[in-house]
Parts: sequence; structure tokens; C-alpha cells
Amino acid sequence: MPNSDDTYGTHNKQTKIISQTYDGSTALTSFANVAAAKTFYFTAEALTVMDECCTILEWALVADERGDNTKLKTTFAFGTKGTSSIAEADDWAGQYNSRKTTLRDADQWIKTGISTLIVFTDSSDHIV
Repeated sequence: MPNSDDTYGTHNKQTKIISQTYDGSTALTSFANVAAAKTFYFTAEALTVMDECCTILEWALVADERGDNTKLKTTFAFGTKGTSSIAEADDWAGQYNSRKTTLRDADQWIKTGISTLIVFTDSSDHIV
């Protein structure tokens, strides 16, 4: 569950669509629900970082060209701890970036074995 630190608003809103790349021989995984898609793409540690650092965090399945739910969409944004004494690196967006980088550098952000088969695409069509 995202943090509730929205007293000073939310900032840095982004939306990403995570897609599987069709390699011509391997069938794409279709998802019955958002939870299945999240755990297909992301490690438990990555999902924890998102839950702890994001103030807005919404997810949705996206159908591919064949109508199958093979894609995952997320919209996220960050609140701020709101005091001028908080260093940028210690605020929610800074924590998200540093923790994500640590996990990515250790190949623990995306599930092992699929990182070369997925694509992150920016979208301006936010869920919320």
C-alpha cells in the first residue's frame, strides 16, 4: 500500500506500460488479474520499494492487439516529507530512485530471465 504523505501534494507523476516482447516463438503470458501481472514482472523487493515510496500507485491490465491482457500499466507519483531540512535524496522520490538503482544493479528489480523480453513505454494516459 502506498504511503499517505500527500499533505504537500504529489509530484513527478509518471505512467508506464510494461509489455512483453514477442520473439516469434514463445507465447506471451496473459494475466487474469493485476496481482498476477505485478508478480510476473517485478520482484517482491521491487514491489516493496514502490509501495513504500510512492504516494500514488495505481495498476491496470492492458490488452494487446489480440485482446489478451499481456501488458501492465502503472501510474505513480510521490509526496514530499515537506520540510526544508529533508535532503532531496531522503525524500520519497529520492528514496525510490536510489533503492530502485540498488535493486537494478543487483538484477533484482525485474524478475530474472525476463528483463530482455520486456519493454517499458512512457504514457501520458494516467490511470488517476
